[in-house]
Amino acid sequence: MKLDNNINNDIKFLTKSEIRLKILSELNKEPDNVRGLVKKTEITYSSISSNISKLEKNNYITKIESKYHINPMTEVYFKTLMDFKRSLDLVNDFDSLWNKHDLNQLSINSVKRITDLKNSELIETTPIDIYKTHNTIKKQIINSNNVKAIFPYLHPDYPDLIEKLLKKNGSVELIIPQGIFKELMFRVNENLRKDAAAKGNLKVYIFKKELNLYLTICDGSMSLGLFKNDGSFDQNRILISNSKKSRNWASELFEHVKKEVDND
Repeated sequence: MKLDNNINNDIKFLTKSEIRLKILSELNKEPDNVRGLVKKTEITYSSISSNISKLEKNNYITKIESKYHINPMTEVYFKTLMDFKRSLDLVNDFDSLWNKHDLNQLSINSVKRITDLKNSELIETTPIDIYKTHNTIKKQIINSNNVKAIFPYLHPDYPDLIEKLLKKNGSVELIIPQGIFKELMFRVNENLRKDAAAKGNLKVYIFKKELNLYLTICDGSMSLGLFKNDGSFDQNRILISNSKKSRNWASELFEHVKKEVDND
């Protein structure tokens, strides 16, 4: 309990002052002296000097020769605080996606690594373009050779998109609910479907439990869609990203859901 109190006190001390956080941010990049910190932060000399003294007195930083160095444990605290801040920023930026939506199918690790989605873009439908989200995903799939996807519902375009991928010898890996399996697969050309499955280019996993997640991972992009708390899929907004971190985040989530299929 004493250790927990010490950690809480440390966190409170560091977060209480924006100046201290700015100082730590600079020292986390490289050791520096007071004048250097004043120049980088554009904070007055007296304020930097005062807070440097407090940080040094409480053993958060150490002066070696003429420069201040951040201590190892302080570095851990600072990284934790910055990760938390980035998480809050991301949640606030995409509030309409997370708020009042079912997040239960996200893995614990997906939530922990939510900042990997920081370079994403929220695509929302408009009264003028009510198909904006679907057309965005459709374009991603058409421009890819390899697609992994979690389709919780059947859209009329899906069979055609799958056929086009398989015709160009692309690969398709799907997680779909049991209720749409036959209808989706039987709309794909039978010979093409069987040949692709034999080659390993078509893999389909049937999810027997409730599937409340939409996900696509294409060659250079990913997209994420969620269900509302009332159980209906939110077709009005999706999160898309072209960053490698986001695609890795999506791939890990895909594998997490696939394991649930294997364990079913």
